Amino acid sequence: MTRAEDRILVQEHLAHEAEPKPLSESEKAELEARIKEELKARDAVLVAHYYTDPDIQRLAEETGGCVADSLEMARFGNQHPASTVVVAGVRFMGETAKILNPEKKVLMPTLEATCSLDVGCPADEFAEYCDQHPDRTVVVYANTSAAVKARADWVVTSSCAQAIVEDLDARGEKILWAPDKHLGHYVQKTTGADMLLWDGSCIVHEEFKFRGLEDLKALYPNAAVLVHPESPDAVVEMADVVGSTSQLIHAVQTLPNQEFIVATDNGIFYKMQQLAPNKTLIEAPTAGNGATCRSCAHCPWMAMNGLENLLSVLQTGSQEVLVDPALRERALKPLQRMLDFTANMNLKAAGNA
Repeated sequence: MTRAEDRILVQEHLAHEAEPKPLSESEKAELEARIKEELKARDAVLVAHYYTDPDIQRLAEETGGCVADSLEMARFGNQHPASTVVVAGVRFMGETAKILNPEKKVLMPTLEATCSLDVGCPADEFAEYCDQHPDRTVVVYANTSAAVKARADWVVTSSCAQAIVEDLDARGEKILWAPDKHLGHYVQKTTGADMLLWDGSCIVHEEFKFRGLEDLKALYPNAAVLVHPESPDAVVEMADVVGSTSQLIHAVQTLPNQEFIVATDNGIFYKMQQLAPNKTLIEAPTAGNGATCRSCAHCPWMAMNGLENLLSVLQTGSQEVLVDPALRERALKPLQRMLDFTANMNLKAAGNA
């Protein structure tokens, strides 16, 4: 077992230990009312990731915030007039929000909420790896620390990774990709680019298994299979749609199927059911269940975001995300490249529509 795997196991255990305790409906109602008051009093807006608890997603919507993927969360915070942005998600999302919104205070329910992709790609080891391959363009997934982003040439999300790598490949550039090997392999296969892949993975998506998915598909032969590209190749091969969180949500709304087998974090079911209430959503099987399951299709670090710690940070101003200004400047450059690329891509798409 590598040092990175050791770190992930320790962090995963701590995350499960720190999950908020269950609350009664009356406790939830009281906490939500107080949070709404604090958001107004602190000139704060709540942005939540699709994988957080449905109560937090609903609260973000009810208070004028947003529920989105990590990049859209940061963009929303940038465009919203609030002076404080509260990010319910994992730490790299808070860092991205701070990089794009340096003048705003960025808070999180807990700074301990990390990500196996982030933990498995330490900045010092990654920098050394990059130095060993100076001829390659460094492309990193958004699920990385500010320090890793600062070492990159490009930052990508799962929704734009293929287009950006395709463009770089057309220019004859060879890619050093980090950290998710499954997403990297998917992009490599679909673009044909010369890519060197860091050995990292998401503990949630790596739990989805081909055999269990095959058995479930036999039970629901008319169901469309939706898969996030962070999943293993055999699972991706079974998919009717492979895409980012927002792309999978769109698929549920637009495909004619009435049933969907969903291979991504089950936190996404809240938004899918909200936007497609007449569709049946079926959770894809993982490698185990109960005590034998590492994630059970839900990120343990996302689960650390709760109503109680959300109220606490609003009241105290603690758990503030800080990024060194010099590091922020370096991390902003590859992020801005991605933002400019996707903006141009969207303009071209609109012009061709």
